[in-house]
Amino acid sequence: MKKPQLVVANWKMYLNIHDTSVLVNRLNKKVPLYRNVEVVLAPSYLSLQPVSMEIDHRKFRLAAQDGYFKDEGAYTGAISFSQLRELVNYAIIGHSERRRYFGESLDEIRDKLSACVRNGITPILCVGETKQERTQNETKQVLHDQIVTALSDLTSEDIENLVLAYEPVWAIGADEPAKPDTIDKAVDWIRYQVRELYGQKAESSIRVLYGGSDEPEYVAGIMEIPGINGLLVGRASLNFEEFSDIITGVHLSGLSNE
Repeated sequence: MKKPQLVVANWKMYLNIHDTSVLVNRLNKKVPLYRNVEVVLAPSYLSLQPVSMEIDHRKFRLAAQDGYFKDEGAYTGAISFSQLRELVNYAIIGHSERRRYFGESLDEIRDKLSACVRNGITPILCVGETKQERTQNETKQVLHDQIVTALSDLTSEDIENLVLAYEPVWAIGADEPAKPDTIDKAVDWIRYQVRELYGQKAESSIRVLYGGSDEPEYVAGIMEIPGINGLLVGRASLNFEEFSDIITGVHLSGLSNE
């Protein structure tokens, strides 16, 4: 059975509990139920529980923005995937902001991915190169290292539901996204890495998202790229009208590709 397209809203550290509730309310009213699109919301830790009580679960699923790789212990301030598994279906792992601002290493991201899978949560693994890495023609090597290390402890069965998100760091928050041929080459290389590690069946089962300036006007062009199965949306997902338009765009692109 073909998996639905996936649209993930990463709300980062922008909304308090009240603001999150207002946004969820508006999304509940604005977003239709599309059978070919799975919509995932990633609020802050503080808002996960109240959001889980407010959302229309026919339309939305929940994701954690991060998690700690130990299941329990004396780790003050940490939240484990074991604690999150009753609340969320997905978790964002290895986001560029976690790598950049919190110094997350390839090995730490590998351990988080394994913990995520161990606790029955579907990981959304973010990969992508910086502007400097791209300028130095290191994109392929960077993507290879990020993917191979992150997946090194997983079996082919473990990655059946894996989601990979290509987020070129240099395009995040830019005035326009990376050009389609640039995204196409990166996505093809990402899928090749999975195929080399686990075979054609595993490569076909994963969904690959694009993240980086996913405004509504760019959706149709991005979704036409072979191998793209959805979007990881940051800034634009904070506006319920823009985010609704993005979801509708992904829905329509799915219909045109049937």
